[in-house]
Parts: sequence; C-alpha cells; structure tokens
Amino acid sequence: MSFGIENIEVMLLIAAVVAMLTRKLRVPYSVGLVATGIFLAMFSIQLNITLTKELIFTTLLPPLIFEAAFFLHWRELKRDFWVITTLASLGVALSAAVTAAGMHYFAGWQWIAALIFGVLIAATDPVSVIATFKEAGVHGRLRILVEAESLFNDGAAAVLFGVVIALTAGQEVTPAFVSLALLKTVGGGILCGALVGWVMLFLAGRTTDHLVEITFTTIAAYGSFMLAEHFQLSGVLATLTAGLMMGNIGPLGAISARGREAVESFWEYVAFVANSLIFLLIGVREEQQNFANLWTVALLAIVLVLAGRAVAIYTTCLLFTGSRLKVSAHHQHVLVWGGLRGALALALALGLPDNIPQREEIITIAFAVVAFSIFAQGLSMTPMLRRIGEIPPHQG
Repeated sequence: MSFGIENIEVMLLIAAVVAMLTRKLRVPYSVGLVATGIFLAMFSIQLNITLTKELIFTTLLPPLIFEAAFFLHWRELKRDFWVITTLASLGVALSAAVTAAGMHYFAGWQWIAALIFGVLIAATDPVSVIATFKEAGVHGRLRILVEAESLFNDGAAAVLFGVVIALTAGQEVTPAFVSLALLKTVGGGILCGALVGWVMLFLAGRTTDHLVEITFTTIAAYGSFMLAEHFQLSGVLATLTAGLMMGNIGPLGAISARGREAVESFWEYVAFVANSLIFLLIGVREEQQNFANLWTVALLAIVLVLAGRAVAIYTTCLLFTGSRLKVSAHHQHVLVWGGLRGALALALALGLPDNIPQREEIITIAFAVVAFSIFAQGLSMTPMLRRIGEIPPHQG
C-alpha cells in the first residue's frame, strides 16, 4: 500500500472536480466518484493505491464512523434506540439467512460460501448510507433510523461473520459460543470506545487550545478503533462509542465552544477526504472485476440481497406496530431501498482467508452487489425521498 503525497494530491484534485460537477449535474457525489474511478481504470490511468481490507479498516473507516457518531444527538438516538438495535441485530440475521439460503439453493453455492456471503453483505454500509443521506439533505427521524442502524449493525455482522469463519475451521458452534462471541465483540468494542473516549474527554477539558482538542478527537477516532481491533473486537462500535461520547458528553470538561466549531469543521473535511478516496478506489476496483462469467449469479445475488433486506425490515418493524415506536410504511420502504452496501462489505470480502471455498466468486459478487447499490439505489434515493415528501421538491 503506497501513500505517496503525489498520489493523494491527484486523487484530491479529481475528487474536488467531481464534487463540483456532480453538484451542478445534481448527481450523488459517491456515484460520480465511482464512475470516475471506473473511467480511470478503463484507460489504464494508475492511482498507485490499491483498495484493500487494511486500507479501509485502518485508514479510511475510523474517521468516517467517528464523524457520523460525533454529529449524532444522543437525545434523538435514545428515542428510537430499541428500534435501531432490533434492526441492527435481528434484522441483520434475517437478511443474512435469506441471502445465504438463496445462494445455496438457487446459485448452487456450498453452504459455507453462501453463509459467508450472506453475512458479509447483510450489514448496510455506514460510508455509503451516510454519504447518500447527507447529500440528499434528509433530517428528522428517518435520518436517525437509517444512519444509526448502519452504524450499529456492524456488531451483529461481526459476530455472525466470526461464527461462520469458526465453522469453516471445524470449530463447534454452540449457543454458548455465539453468546460469548456477542458479548466479547459488541461489549468489548463498546468498552474500548468508552475507555478511549473518557480519557480524551478528560484531557480535552484541561485545555482551550482548539488545535490540541482536534488532536484529542483524532486520537479518539483511530485509538478506539485500533485498540478494539487489536483484541479482535468491533472497531466500528468502539469508534462509534468514542464519537458519541465526544459529541454529546460535557461534564468531564468537554470541548470548548471555539474548539467545538474547529472540531466540527475539521471532521467534515476529513470525512470528505476519506469518502473521496474510498469511492474512487471502489470504482477502480470495480472495473478490474470480471463479471462476464458470473453475471447471472450476480443478478440473482442482487435480487436476494434486496429480498433479504425487505424481509428484515418489514418483519422487524412489525414488532413495533401499535406502539409509540411504530415505523411508518414510507420509512420502512426507505429503509429497504436505502440499505446501501459499500466499503464495509468489500473489506470483509477482500480479507477472506485463501482457504475459503469459492473465495474469488464471493469477492466478485460482492463487488457486483456494491456496484448496483451505489448506482441503482444511490441514483434513485433522492427522487424516492422527494416523492414521499422527506425532502422539498427543489432540494437534492
């Protein structure tokens, strides 16, 4: 993985130009970047940076998770906490089960390969989801439900992924094993985030230097993620916890008023840079995939992933019918179609061990689903939101 300054400069220049063009053309920024990446790869224009699991997990994902969590208001999140956690746990399991069963019975994949694909593609990607909803200008309950679910569902996906990988290694999987994995991955990740977040908040409360405060938030974003991943816990949930704490908690000293303004501007820019790099590199890697021999399986997978998402959302939301937490039909439809896949699924696919059955097919089909998600769902998201009245007719 090469990070020459000249490579970063070229990619940022491309990203800035694409951002200007997509705004004028009223096209989602993420779609424009992926299309640009495909175009560059078609004409053999080298960016000299390769999309890998390590790049996504250690460099680009932590700041995006932290920025999203930092701007989440705990008061709004608390109101729909049970809906969000149910969607992010039971919903992920249902979605993975439908997709895996379909890939086994209709595509003829081995159960292990089908289960791995079902699990890695089940969790919606916070990078794609948040980028799309932020561009569309969505606010209120719908944005909280969609964005928070995409941030929380990594925990359930990580546990299921670990269970399936354990099965491939011949390990006995029992209810006790799953419960322990859930407690360790989710609880441990949250604990790591809380620990790092508390320390950084405590230190931030001892200074009014906004540059130092920005530094502490940077340490919180990457430090919480790396600490959790070091112990094989959920880095996403760790960074999510640290971000929520630093964005919402004040009694420990917190960030000064001037510091908060500087921190917010800094993380908006960092998120822009990380998003730009991710979507450009996804586009480059998409062009390199060979879909010719697997296009029927790719189409089947896309249908199954959408079906799994629909089953997960409509079934889960039924549990809250008749209560104050009821999710409207319009919001359920948006949750289904807005369940975008992206960098998170690709990171898990690219990081699969070499001995996994049908590994190359899993990677290729994951890229196909992500391409559909970004182009078909990404392009139609804003018109859908406008149609149901979530954004004004002139907006987006």
